[in-house]
Amino acid sequence: MLVTAYALAVLLNLFVIFIGARFLLVPRPSAAGYGVPAKPDGDAAYLTVKGVRDLTFGLLGLALLAFAGLRAEAWFMLVVAFVPLADTLIVLRNGGTKATAFGIHFATAVVVLLAAALLFLV
Repeated sequence: MLVTAYALAVLLNLFVIFIGARFLLVPRPSAAGYGVPAKPDGDAAYLTVKGVRDLTFGLLGLALLAFAGLRAEAWFMLVVAFVPLADTLIVLRNGGTKATAFGIHFATAVVVLLAAALLFLV
């Protein structure tokens, strides 16, 4: 179970780094994939904030794994599960589809909570 918990935590953190980098490098397609497309004439700040936020969370998660241990990572995962839960509501309140809100963001929250639970168990 240790290997599974650790691997899942690493993969989730790397995935969040990828999402953050994607928002910084190709913001408009990333926003569409998020479920709330950016306006053609604006939203640069939203796109940059989203990219920096995700990149930072992913890097912090990896730093916790490397330097603070599994228990710290478990608490981190438990707390940051709020982000995809909030993203679910953001998508729903801003014209996104239920499929995107629940299929991407809510499902991500469930996986992050599962990862946290596994980390607490080891």
